[in-house]
Amino acid sequence: MSTQTDILDLKKIRADFPILAQEVNGKPLVYFDNGATSQKPQQVIDVINTYYSNENSNIHRGIHTLSQVATDAYEKARKVVQAFINAEHEHEVIFTSGTTGSINTIASSFGKAHLKEGDEIIISTMEHHSNIVPWQMICEEKGANLKVVPINDAGEFLFDEYEKLLSSKTKLVAVTHVSNTLGTINPVKEIIAKAQEHGALTLIDGAQAVPHKKVDVRDLDCDFYVFSGHKMLGPTGVGILYGKETILNELPPYQGGGDMIKTVTFEKTTYNELPHKFEAGTPNIVGGIALASAIEYMNAIGIDNIASYEDELLTYATAQIKTIEGVRIIGEAQNKASVLSFVVDGTHPSDIGMIVDKLGIAIRTGHHCTEPLMNRFNIPGTARASFAFYNTTKEIDVFIEALKKAIKMLV
Repeated sequence: MSTQTDILDLKKIRADFPILAQEVNGKPLVYFDNGATSQKPQQVIDVINTYYSNENSNIHRGIHTLSQVATDAYEKARKVVQAFINAEHEHEVIFTSGTTGSINTIASSFGKAHLKEGDEIIISTMEHHSNIVPWQMICEEKGANLKVVPINDAGEFLFDEYEKLLSSKTKLVAVTHVSNTLGTINPVKEIIAKAQEHGALTLIDGAQAVPHKKVDVRDLDCDFYVFSGHKMLGPTGVGILYGKETILNELPPYQGGGDMIKTVTFEKTTYNELPHKFEAGTPNIVGGIALASAIEYMNAIGIDNIASYEDELLTYATAQIKTIEGVRIIGEAQNKASVLSFVVDGTHPSDIGMIVDKLGIAIRTGHHCTEPLMNRFNIPGTARASFAFYNTTKEIDVFIEALKKAIKMLV
């Protein structure tokens, strides 16, 4: 019986990522911090170099050749993203600075237009701070209320409790597709359908989902879907806000400035059409182009192949870490992505992280921008190993041995 390890050409894939060939502290790098940011293949790096070497120009406002070349590449990138998430229209794809920028755009724009005193927004206990704080800010400004869906001890979304929170006061539900700390894959399609029964809009934070699984926004039927480029092989500083055309057309702009206008007088400004209405100022042009290159790289491997192989890595790592006495996994949902968060009895996560780093292994420690979630489990933080399709079971073996050494030193 073949596995995804047999199907994927891991040697070739790893050769595409130059950073993986280096040593850290005299040891071969084992990079298990993909939940924070992914590494970049040479193909994406080359696109960035080519743009700045041969194509650099501002877009949309120039008639000269370089401006046309840059504009064409940027708008082609929008079409690549549209196809990747199966958006109905390319103008439903808004380039932003990242997931955080996308959520803040909707919190401000939707909040100012539609939120009033006594209205309610629903999030979940497992949200990243970026999907908590913007809603707190707009609720405080408007006198609205923020409601939080609890989770169980396995780190799973409690759907029955969610249903109890929904009412005619609910204006928007904003939840993560995949938890960055727990790896939990939430039942977002069902969450969206239930919100629609109460007339509420939905925003899905897909920052941890899009790198690991196929996302179809039309199948989900969400109103907004947001994600970042740097977690899916692309550069930092670029992300996507998908929104349904009818809703985006109705919302006011988030920022004012160039490109989001049709006409400006001192008396009145007329706003541009989608997508430009939400893209004020000079964008991260090369970021958008490089994000398209990252998507094309993932497509060439196959999103389903990536998901299956990463499931194998998670299953293997979970089995191995469970053999170590004193280790407790935080987040054991039945439906998980390739994230393994854990605590070790008698140690602090940061101490674990520092010791394994000396052995060349990069993991993340702390609260992972999910402090309320840490409070739910009554812990200060976790150590987190997060896997990507360029990782291997051999690297997991190295990590497990390093973890055993760290525990022996600390306990």
